[in-house]
Amino acid sequence: MSIGDDGGYGDGRGSGTGQTRTRLPDGETDPYAAPRRARAGLSSRNLITVVGVVVLLLAAIAFANRGGSGNSETDTGSTGSSQDQAAAQPTAPTGTKPVGGKTGGIPSGFPQTEQGAQSAAANFVVAMSGNGMYQSAQRDALVDAVYTPAAAKARKESLRKSYTDPKFLAQVGLKPDGSAPKGMTFVSRANPIGTKTEAFGGATAKVSVWYSLLFGVAGQGSQNPVAENWYTATMQLQWVNGDWKVAGFTTSAGPAPVGGDQTAATADAISQAVQGFGGLTYAR
Repeated sequence: MSIGDDGGYGDGRGSGTGQTRTRLPDGETDPYAAPRRARAGLSSRNLITVVGVVVLLLAAIAFANRGGSGNSETDTGSTGSSQDQAAAQPTAPTGTKPVGGKTGGIPSGFPQTEQGAQSAAANFVVAMSGNGMYQSAQRDALVDAVYTPAAAKARKESLRKSYTDPKFLAQVGLKPDGSAPKGMTFVSRANPIGTKTEAFGGATAKVSVWYSLLFGVAGQGSQNPVAENWYTATMQLQWVNGDWKVAGFTTSAGPAPVGGDQTAATADAISQAVQGFGGLTYAR
């Protein structure tokens, strides 16, 4: 469309007819002029504007609904069903409160469910990876609290041999009695990342726990500085006397992620962190 057409002068067919065109004031009509055409460009712009407003409104409503549903107990966090979300995020929290009981300082009283078995396994990994395993009295109490009665009897002797071996203790930087040298802090703390049920039979369960382990001796001149390692423990659990107990387990290395680029903390900072930050009760 030409500028003349847009100005209301028609399409030019009036030339050569002997008729004189006159630009009429607004509100009047030239009977000899061709009908004015609608301003296509303006209509298109109006349509685009309307569509844009509608899209923005829909986006705002969707954002508000998404943000407002975050506190809902039934919110799955996406358009998928709750079952789909559970499959996509197997280690997502269930909302079940951690247990309140303790046996030998270890959380106990987990429910006889898959979630209960996973929670028990995560807490057992923490217990069996702690400093207490290097002290005879504490180690026996931990074994009684974690293992089935049948397994505990056999494990006490094998663990005693492992954790009292002078060569082993020297390799990890500890004294023959399992304590850290004067002025140093021994660190052995597991941090579960996730759990997975390998098999579940009601009274038995097989659960794998992926975790990182902080291990070493923090202090000036330590030959075994605290380092991070990754493991996967797979536990055979049995329901005994109203709680889950370990019948046996195996541990494999990894999977280990790529190390970050953070600057390693000083020995004093690590010691203060370990002493200042308490452990957690893990619940699936």
